[in-house]
Amino acid sequence: MSESSKVQLHHLERSAYLYVRQSSMRQVIENVESTKRQYALRGRAIAHGWREDQIVVVDSDQGESGASAVWREGFQHLVADVSMGRAGIVMGLEVSRLARNNADWHRLLEICALADTLILDEDGMYDPANFNDRLLLGLKGTMSEAELHVLKTRLRGGILNKVRRGEYHCRYPPASSTMRSATWRSIPTRRSAKQSFTSSRRSHASAQRARR
Repeated sequence: MSESSKVQLHHLERSAYLYVRQSSMRQVIENVESTKRQYALRGRAIAHGWREDQIVVVDSDQGESGASAVWREGFQHLVADVSMGRAGIVMGLEVSRLARNNADWHRLLEICALADTLILDEDGMYDPANFNDRLLLGLKGTMSEAELHVLKTRLRGGILNKVRRGEYHCRYPPASSTMRSATWRSIPTRRSAKQSFTSSRRSHASAQRARR
């Protein structure tokens, strides 16, 4: 089924929602091309028949991770509007922009299917109520979550490798000037304290013998 045949009149009567997100503020500042590509999806909506004033851009989650929807107010607002039948289509550059958590992704798919809302990404347009489209969208969501797990494992492995070599440097936590100026010292373990005490006794005994 072609993209144009999926778009019906009742879809065009509702708004087109464009979700824009980068995972960190550093990405927002440095990955400018990715942001431009996300906003450019408005042209796809216009090409399919939506007016420019019908496009609702949800970009309040810029700098937030897609690992969970708990702290993403923009995504929560999007899901609420879809459930109330206000969205004819939901657009995102790729699945990972919308969610990197299978629970959040499948919740959105279920609500879109019930509300007869289409989903569009860079690869194409999907109808969540259609079995084949739903299957493909589910697979994309699984791959997105797996990608996040691989990225985390890779980063953690690099840190642990530095720790084993004794080359990992941890920055002081941002706090008051008093904390930053404080001297950091290691707290001796019971074993190291015992060794230090034994060494001190031996040194004292040697000094006593030398005086005799």
